[in-house]
Amino acid sequence: MKSKSILNKRISVTTGAATAALAAAAFANQADIAMPDTGGGYKAGQILFANDSRFLESYYSEPLTNYAVGWKDPNDIQATLNFIAPPVNVSRRFEWKKAVNAEEFLSEVTDDIRAIGSDFKRVDYQAQDVTDRTLNKGLTYIADLDNVPVVWQNAKVEKLLRRLYRNELRRALVALQAGAVNQNVTWSTGSTANPDNDILTALIAAASVSGIRPNRVMYGDTAFQNRHIAYENTAGTATAYGNIAAYTPDQLAARLMVDKVYVSRERYQSSASAKTELTGSNVYAWYAQDGVDIEDPSNLKRFFSSFDADQGGGPVRVFVQQISAKLVAITVEHYSKIVVTYTGGIRRWTVS
Repeated sequence: MKSKSILNKRISVTTGAATAALAAAAFANQADIAMPDTGGGYKAGQILFANDSRFLESYYSEPLTNYAVGWKDPNDIQATLNFIAPPVNVSRRFEWKKAVNAEEFLSEVTDDIRAIGSDFKRVDYQAQDVTDRTLNKGLTYIADLDNVPVVWQNAKVEKLLRRLYRNELRRALVALQAGAVNQNVTWSTGSTANPDNDILTALIAAASVSGIRPNRVMYGDTAFQNRHIAYENTAGTATAYGNIAAYTPDQLAARLMVDKVYVSRERYQSSASAKTELTGSNVYAWYAQDGVDIEDPSNLKRFFSSFDADQGGGPVRVFVQQISAKLVAITVEHYSKIVVTYTGGIRRWTVS
């Protein structure tokens, strides 16, 4: 008799109509959605939502889990994800601080002066503790043993990890966009815009809203190209503009007075014959720090849960299941939740 899953009490990834509806809501109009795992009728090469039955303890693969924990995407999607939503390691049920931002900036010129015979003024901060939980996410790849090389499992684990992290990156961008104040700008050929001034003006306005100036700016690939085009349009009338057009992200970060400027070039399969920029023709600005915890003032955070030491001790876990004489299912899972802990000061520019 197979041992019971150690995950029986966890938040399971279910199959069927509920899972399909959740996926459709999260990634509407996107063509690379995994299909629900119906428990049969499998075809080689399919990628499916991870069925709860895939997580039996007897299917756990220590070698592949260790490989997955140490793996790094050659395109470094994780770096973009961590740039947007810094990771915070938490238990599966956790609390995070939702501060009342205005309290951090209250000031009266006399409220800290103690009158003789009285106590100092008592200050009561109203920050809320929000109880939350990380969500279980995973994907399953169906392999036909007649169509794979001798060494194949690591490559399929990589395939699933790339897809899982791309999904996370898309969630982070959706969250960033939902919390941002948008401004439409025109930087394309024929415009006389000053793109960097558009950004600087909004950064100052954002600091007046949140009290903390956004320190990270991310350009979509097309938006960064349009910035270049806008300055080349005016290079003939101002020589300096020609130099500004060629700024690297690091030079631009110094010009905008932020910690880092990042150009996102990631794509996803949006139709059978086309790929689309994840960031699109947009620019985003927000506040975030590396090495964050549940209380720091970053706008976004990606809370994730690590597995026990006897299950790899890392953020991902791998299972292998022989489902027929020739078909093998490889499943990769993780726990995470991306949260906008504070929307104040997030800015977005829609560039045309």
